[in-house]
Amino acid sequence: MGAATPPLLDDGVGALRQRFRDDKAALMQRLADHGSSTRGIRQALSGLCRITDQALRELWQRAGFKATYSLIAVGGYGRGELFPYSDVDVLVLMPDGMKPEQDEPLKARLETFIGWCWDVGLEIGSSVRTTEECLTEAAKDVTVQTSLLEARLLRGNKPLFNRLTHELAQAMDAKAFFVAKTLEMQQRHNKFDNTPYALEPNCKESPGGLRDIQMILWIAKAAGLGNSWDELARTGLATELEARQMKANEALLSQIRARLHLEAKRREDRLVFDLQTAVAESFGYRAHTPPMEVPTGDGPNHAPTPPTAKGTRRASEVLMKRYYWAAKAVRQLNKILLMNIEERLADDDVGVDRRRPLNERFFDKGGMLEVAHDDLYVQQPHAILETFLIYQTTLGIKGLSARTLRALYNARPVMNAAFRADKANRAMFLRMLKEPEGLTHALRLMNQTSVLGRYLWVFRNIVGQMQHDLFHVYTVDQHILMVVRNMRRFFIAEHSHEYPFCSQLAAGWDKPWQLYIAALFHDIAKGRGGDHSVLGAHEVRVFCREHGIAKEDCQLIEFLVKEHLTMSHVAQKQDLSDPEVIAAFAKRVGTERRLTALYLLTVADIRGTSPKVWSGWKGRLLEDLYRYTLRALGGHAANPGAEIEARKREAMAIMALHAMPHQAHKALWDTLDVGYFMRHQADEIAWHTRTLSKQIAQNGVVRAASQRSLPAGADGTTVAPEPCIVKARLAPGGEGMQVLVYALDQSDLFARICGYFDESDFSILDARVHTTHNGHALDSFQIIAPNLAEHYRELTTMVESRLAKTIDARGPLPEPTMGRVSRRVKSFPVTPRVLLRPDDKAQRWLLSISASDRNGLLYCVSRVLAKYEVCVDLAKITTLGERVEDTFLISGPQLQVNKLQIEIETALLKVLKG
Repeated sequence: MGAATPPLLDDGVGALRQRFRDDKAALMQRLADHGSSTRGIRQALSGLCRITDQALRELWQRAGFKATYSLIAVGGYGRGELFPYSDVDVLVLMPDGMKPEQDEPLKARLETFIGWCWDVGLEIGSSVRTTEECLTEAAKDVTVQTSLLEARLLRGNKPLFNRLTHELAQAMDAKAFFVAKTLEMQQRHNKFDNTPYALEPNCKESPGGLRDIQMILWIAKAAGLGNSWDELARTGLATELEARQMKANEALLSQIRARLHLEAKRREDRLVFDLQTAVAESFGYRAHTPPMEVPTGDGPNHAPTPPTAKGTRRASEVLMKRYYWAAKAVRQLNKILLMNIEERLADDDVGVDRRRPLNERFFDKGGMLEVAHDDLYVQQPHAILETFLIYQTTLGIKGLSARTLRALYNARPVMNAAFRADKANRAMFLRMLKEPEGLTHALRLMNQTSVLGRYLWVFRNIVGQMQHDLFHVYTVDQHILMVVRNMRRFFIAEHSHEYPFCSQLAAGWDKPWQLYIAALFHDIAKGRGGDHSVLGAHEVRVFCREHGIAKEDCQLIEFLVKEHLTMSHVAQKQDLSDPEVIAAFAKRVGTERRLTALYLLTVADIRGTSPKVWSGWKGRLLEDLYRYTLRALGGHAANPGAEIEARKREAMAIMALHAMPHQAHKALWDTLDVGYFMRHQADEIAWHTRTLSKQIAQNGVVRAASQRSLPAGADGTTVAPEPCIVKARLAPGGEGMQVLVYALDQSDLFARICGYFDESDFSILDARVHTTHNGHALDSFQIIAPNLAEHYRELTTMVESRLAKTIDARGPLPEPTMGRVSRRVKSFPVTPRVLLRPDDKAQRWLLSISASDRNGLLYCVSRVLAKYEVCVDLAKITTLGERVEDTFLISGPQLQVNKLQIEIETALLKVLKG
């Protein structure tokens, strides 16, 4: 090889670049037009690989490398498939003893070759190694070993390439490779929460993605068991049906990944919200889809497609359902085939039967449940549900063997209408629900193996169903199973520390299975159109009738499904200090037993939406509503004064522990109305009183609520303004910080406080606003902030000083900052809604708003109210993921004028839209 290096770019390379780009553009257009079929996607990916091969060979030859070197395709490119914006991974293989870093001409030639690759448009990923270096790296790193496993010669020294592949095969330890790849897969799955049902899954890396498919072929090739699905079928490692299913699912996932690349115009493997609709429409899906089709089998092409409330579904929902069903099938087949490969590799003690009989139908094989013969389920369909009952009740059984999983997969046609109507199967399923242990694991395994959806056909409709409400992070089927799990934990002593009050109530419940059925059906009618609570109540009534459940039990379960949203709605949106609210809810519930069951289901349901949705504040609201309603059902609600007096006595007992003087509370309490004592717990009343009583006793001046300017003194000088009081502490329940504000009342006070919290990056969970008889505002807020637990002392001091200065500064309200909108909100925006209506007594007004959340939204709302001098008497702040549902109790003369009402509502809608 001469010392001279070719120019960085010449006419030949320029022509090659233009030809490559034209060919790639034509292939990508063909992919966009015809890549929705299995054949189309394979031709497109192999076509991209072919034109890339051609370009690399020409550049290699033009660079003038010696025939002793080899250019090798590795990784996915070596496998012969290339996605539109994937990296082109190549290895420059040199004979042993070569050191390119010490050979300047060779180093320059390599740099020129790689530079040309980038100039042509190849996103090259290159490595330069000798054969010895390749073997050394492969021995240390399973990723390198995997990449070289798919090596393919492009140009150069064929004997050198053959030597590399031969020595790699000789050094391959199939068992060690299997262990390394399965551990790698587990780590990868853990990164994605071990579920294929993420709302923005990675179609390559997530569980059930393309990587899980490729891993089977890597391990099979390393073990010499076959290089393709057809070969795996011929060797008996997979059945012909399994091979066909894997090829079909691989084609679908490849189509999705390729179209993601095309729509993003870059390498993008995540089905992010921004791209879901575009990818769906590239498949030809539209918002208006046919009515629900009755599925005839499993797999991506057999997912049911229920319409939404308006009789249609989003195009993205159709796509995501296909994706979830494909990913689910891949996980099932991946598990079966990995277990089969593991058995082939475990050649110790060949011929020794390690199975322990459990009954005439099942064996315990090393902790895995195995069928006695392959056609057990076809011959005895009752054994299908018995499988999960044994798994649920037999100590030491950790899962299902490959033989059992395959038998279940092949027995899907047996699970038909007659199977669902069989009385023995119904009795078996009800027995599973009534077992004291193992229900959650059994139901999850039934769902993973598609048995749950085939036995409960109504459940099948919501498998893989997305929820576009921005606070559910699970698909409907996963959410339901999470709620069942939460309910089950209330009855397990080991979990009693999580929710002690729920565990206490559950300990006295005699029929837990009633609650499990309610949890299983509470959202089962999602996505059909209409009220899913009413439709679900009908479905559970049918289930109870078919399974012989007593009428009294059925009525309770149906009530729970129908009313499963009621308790959270009342707790978070209505004034729990109003006896009429409690009385109306008590009348709706009817009995203490129903109240307890509804409370447990509500807590389990909220906890099953998202780890971020539940908070101690919400828990306290629900518990307060439960206790108030319990008193009302017991006939103790007729005298709210007794409740207030009891709360006052408890507060005084707490204050006595802090050595407060006798009657020190009177100055403050005389200025407070009944609403204050109804809306605050005894410990909060005691804290407020200890904080404010001394200040109020010292301040003998009573100022009117309407006072706007500072009064003049006797000598004509201006009286100094009364400073506001701000105190903060960690919330007793451990959820954020409580802030007390005591100041002269003014119409923009609430807005001013919200503005400070917005500017300081605090989120308001709860706001309680009161006007005292002496014209002061006594407001309390519950807020959260990042890193509050670690820096609560500094943050409480900061809030106390800076918020007080903000309030005392007066002046015009600052302009709100434009809060950033998240990607999820952009993709699934919430239609802003404003509802203004008088309360039942027609004295004040209830304002309800619903909108997509963003920073500063509450401040924008409060500024509008301040502009129209509307007083906020109570605020309930509810954040559900990226959606807010806030309720305000407001008052003001402007609300009595229809024209001004419309102006206020219009202004609120404007700020909600951002």
